[in-house]
Amino acid sequence: MSEPAAHGGPGSNPALAVVAVTFSPGEALDRFLDTLEKAVAAPYEVVLADNGSTDGAPQRAAGRPGVRLLETGGNLGYGGAANRGVASTRAPLVLVANPDVTFEPGALDTLLEAVGRWPHGGAFGPLIRRPDGSRYPSARALPSLWRGIGHALCGWWWSGNPWTRAYRQDRGVPVEREAGWLSGSCLLLRRQAFDAVGGFDPGYFMYFEDTDLCERLGRAGWRCVYVPSATVIHEGAHATRHHRGAMVQAHHRSAYRYLSRRYPGLRNLPLRAVLRAGLAARAGLARLLPEVGRGT
Repeated sequence: MSEPAAHGGPGSNPALAVVAVTFSPGEALDRFLDTLEKAVAAPYEVVLADNGSTDGAPQRAAGRPGVRLLETGGNLGYGGAANRGVASTRAPLVLVANPDVTFEPGALDTLLEAVGRWPHGGAFGPLIRRPDGSRYPSARALPSLWRGIGHALCGWWWSGNPWTRAYRQDRGVPVEREAGWLSGSCLLLRRQAFDAVGGFDPGYFMYFEDTDLCERLGRAGWRCVYVPSATVIHEGAHATRHHRGAMVQAHHRSAYRYLSRRYPGLRNLPLRAVLRAGLAARAGLARLLPEVGRGT
């Protein structure tokens, strides 16, 4: 491993790799890389797993020291592209992140310190704030059937309902703790754990790939750890804002994929049919009323 630069920064053969999945990220990618330099003191490499950008931003960013462009050959979705990026590096720790994330100074150092405190931790997630400063519920319980139904029906118009509160787990002062799942928009992964469960399921184009990954990590004996002392800001929907209808459809399709796999077999066929119909109806409503989609 190379010696750290005076103020951190990219290095050769580092123990940390940062994989950003890009799809015409624009100026957000520059902000991502600029704030990343102040977020970590140890050397790192950056892999831009590009899903077919047309704005030239990833190509320009690849001119920076320690930044490498990896063309995926098409739009593989978030998890599929992230898998390609992780596979291209030998680093034992990998941060997978959206390129519209910006880092508070020292945020990644703080996440790396948590790895030492949690030897069985497989995934580590920071506190994520929206651009307006509000806290995004990025460390949640795994969806259960009834909690999921209650949240889907009520979360968009009654934020304080008991099902959403139990699912989002975002009330009170945030503390370092285990979580059912962590947001994939900024997720530090222990490579050993990630490889042990086969990485992200590429069958999820977008959404729920992080939920599915964390559930499989938990079943394999790894912990998903929320580290709110590390803070990032996520703009959100940067690459999808012009494709809202398609993204609504992708979200509900992924929700069905996740839930149907939790209730397999012939005896659960009627339940899966009800879930499919209910999610299709909610997707139709979300296309008409954007606030329904924002209640996820």
